[in-house]
Amino acid sequence: MDESHEERAPRIVPVEPGHDERVDAHLAGTMPPGVPPIGLFRTFARNLPMAAAMSAWGRYELGRELSVGRREREIVIDRTCARCGCEYEWGVHVAFFGERAGLTPAQVRSTVHGHAGDGSWPDARDRVLVELVDALHDTSDVDDELWSRLRQHFDDAQLLDLLLLCGWYHAISYAARASRVALEPGAPTFASVA
Repeated sequence: MDESHEERAPRIVPVEPGHDERVDAHLAGTMPPGVPPIGLFRTFARNLPMAAAMSAWGRYELGRELSVGRREREIVIDRTCARCGCEYEWGVHVAFFGERAGLTPAQVRSTVHGHAGDGSWPDARDRVLVELVDALHDTSDVDDELWSRLRQHFDDAQLLDLLLLCGWYHAISYAARASRVALEPGAPTFASVA
């Protein structure tokens, strides 16, 4: 994990609201009412067909139809982003969802600086999620022993959602890091939870 964030100039400059009507209409649907669009969404708006296509999947991943709950979702997202060194997306998710997902400060810290067995995860269901992300990140696979333990907590639909959730946030992390999306004001950093 890249534990140091070095503020660098964006490689793809995010659009500003008022850019054009189509972009503004798209951005209006990316955040809750009254919340301005984040830098990642304004960056993706540089390719509006791509951004529009991603929106439907993103709504599914963060919506009520996802077969796992908010806590499980956020453990997977936070750990995935941290393992990918994507301080930007990790910080956005911790800021917006961490507390609502019931993550303790120790658990938030562990998503970046810890591991499944570090004592921050007393619940076996949480631990196996951290292990799942680590296995997918390290090997692009899940061994039979871990899969057996995952099956004790999750059904087929949930396992498919978890696998794709992890992969989706790898893609988001790659895009955010490589395009150098600037950190959101007030969002936590890897160092702030060390």
